[in-house]
Amino acid sequence: MALQVALLTAAVVAGVFGAAWPREASRWLAAAGGLAALVGAGLLVGGGAGLGRQLTPFPKPVADGELRQRGVYRLVRHPMYGGALLVMLAWALFSSPLALLPLGLAGAFLDAKRRREEAWLVEQHPGYAEYRRHVRRRFIPFVW
Repeated sequence: MALQVALLTAAVVAGVFGAAWPREASRWLAAAGGLAALVGAGLLVGGGAGLGRQLTPFPKPVADGELRQRGVYRLVRHPMYGGALLVMLAWALFSSPLALLPLGLAGAFLDAKRRREEAWLVEQHPGYAEYRRHVRRRFIPFVW
């Protein structure tokens, strides 16, 4: 959890103090950033709502939780991770290319966290392996 906060903070600082994007690209970057922010917020909210009381900041699933396969979980296995990455991408596109560096580190970190979490989910939920075969995307629908 602390590393996630540190990476998010680094992205904010890099966006504030890093060099701005070239002016001629700013309109396109703002449009792409707006789309990334909307989709990211949707994934964050949809993922959190889908988990309900099972929501935890830790990768280990709650002991008495059930496997979620409805809502946004029909499209991606870890929508909140994907949402966070898209919101970070939006910030980088609005602010500075320097903010892409912490975004890349956050992507690597969340992918490692996902692998550990999925190992626990396989142990806890007999249907998780089948769910993982059916829902191929990890973070972002139709992309990753």
